[in-house]
Amino acid sequence: MSVLEIEDLTVVYGARRALDRVSLRVERGAVFVLLGVNGAGKSSLVRCALGEQRPAAGRCRLLGRDAWRERAAILAEVGVVPEEPDAPPAMTARQLLRFCARLYASWDGDGAAARLARFGVPAEVPFGRLSKGQKGQVALTLALASRPALLVLDDPTLGLDPLARRAVFAELIDELADRGTTVFLTTHDLAAVEGIADSVGILIDGRLVVAEELESLKRRFRRLSFAGEEAARAPAVARLGPLAVARHGFQTEAVVSRFDEDDLPPAEAVEVSALSLEEIFLAVAGEMKGAPA
Repeated sequence: MSVLEIEDLTVVYGARRALDRVSLRVERGAVFVLLGVNGAGKSSLVRCALGEQRPAAGRCRLLGRDAWRERAAILAEVGVVPEEPDAPPAMTARQLLRFCARLYASWDGDGAAARLARFGVPAEVPFGRLSKGQKGQVALTLALASRPALLVLDDPTLGLDPLARRAVFAELIDELADRGTTVFLTTHDLAAVEGIADSVGILIDGRLVVAEELESLKRRFRRLSFAGEEAARAPAVARLGPLAVARHGFQTEAVVSRFDEDDLPPAEAVEVSALSLEEIFLAVAGEMKGAPA
């Protein structure tokens, strides 16, 4: 069953299309990671998915219901961590937990208190006086305490120091192991999510240019290295979908998007290397922008 279904989603701001007929699905129990540079349309997509913004065209179905029309009922089953965590500045973390506990029938108060303790967030300090990292950790604690069917994280580690980022993702990994929570995540921290992502989407200028399982993505993207002139092997490389080809002295490197061992260019020695998620993203973004990857 799809927890989130987005069909032909279009968002327009004046003369600019922030999203252009985007369609994707997030299956129950999956971790879907949405990537894109700043301004690609990620936050607009998240707002529409949560029913906070009405699109110019298309629709979003969250837990099988229309996100715009049934938002109030749906969000009882959705945990959200926004890019900029917000809460009444005078309320402490403990007060926030007590307040939210009255709103959710499945509230996990003991788990939330334990999570704050692991994060090292002071329970009696007003929210407005916490660091950005601590505010994000409080937001994640509140989102998980309701035992959500879907957890939506909009770049939750942006601007955090390495230790705070590590703590957020460690907590997320534990949650996935314990409950198998469905997660929809936007992020710039590609290295951290590579180990937990099931599927990946890439937005470029409002268009979804990639949406597939991570393992499939990593199978078809490769870096080829071989000695000699590129021209002699150009036809073979072209069949593999080159995104970038560069010369380094006597060595030629090509990043390809349709790797197939049977179509490797003829050479005495062709070195084939896997790419990280970050390298794949940079190759795709560079190709779509018409710039070197």
